[in-house]
Amino acid sequence: MKKLADKIDRIGLVANTAKPACRELVREAAELIHAASRRSICDAATAALAELPKPVCPDVASLTKEVDLLMVFGGDGTMLRVAREAAGSQTPILGINVGSLGFLTDVPSDHLEDALKQIWAGEAILETRPLIEATGAAQGQAVSILALNDFVVTRGAAPRLIELEVSVDDDVLTRYRCDGLIVCSPTGSTAYSLAAGGSVVSPLAEVFTLTPICPHTLSNRSVIVSLNSTVVVKVISQKVEVVLTADGQTTFPLAAGDVITIRKSAQSIRLLHLAGSSFFKTLRRKLNWSGSSV
Repeated sequence: MKKLADKIDRIGLVANTAKPACRELVREAAELIHAASRRSICDAATAALAELPKPVCPDVASLTKEVDLLMVFGGDGTMLRVAREAAGSQTPILGINVGSLGFLTDVPSDHLEDALKQIWAGEAILETRPLIEATGAAQGQAVSILALNDFVVTRGAAPRLIELEVSVDDDVLTRYRCDGLIVCSPTGSTAYSLAAGGSVVSPLAEVFTLTPICPHTLSNRSVIVSLNSTVVVKVISQKVEVVLTADGQTTFPLAAGDVITIRKSAQSIRLLHLAGSSFFKTLRRKLNWSGSSV
């Protein structure tokens, strides 16, 4: 991490347009930014939601090129979408929590004004988070997709076990008979992997976590490997629907014999955190662990 040094003059506003509460928050943010003699810019969907005038960029990817900071209003799902769309950009991203749990959205919505004051005062830090990528074939179609949290290879609607062969750096790990397998980045350890019994991993740890979902062999547990490893998942199942999902949002159907290769991407994102925040403080607060004052 490093201290935020450059002055922030242009702020991009991106909202989950399916959340009505985002409308007034975006309008409030625009007013606070204007009052601080700075400029706000929205993507087209957010501008329409909040009924804000121009300037407007057509999408998140183009917006990141025009601003010094991207403020994202929504939950973790919105942050995941924006992270993929802003992949490789050096523009910092700050999440404003309009969701429920919110591990990626640092700032509670009712602390918006205080958060902006801290940013104007330079009381913020930057943290780089790696993205991960999956490549291969899905029913004969080439696949190449990024994720911030995880890739999941799982069964379809039918409640039947699937069989997957998993290798790490050309060394066979095992064949899983399970409902699915989660391959997550350090950022994604507190998402689906945690719910499936995986370990909590510091976002600064350079590791993948491989977590089977409801494995038939009870001795199967999460396996942690280097983030520089190459993880290969081969579909063995013949007659069961199998799908690949990126960050729980983008899905590809898989067939028997399909091979998906997962590795650390050359692209990353930068998250902005307010001074005094920390991953462990967030864990205590969000999971109601001992030591939390909430």
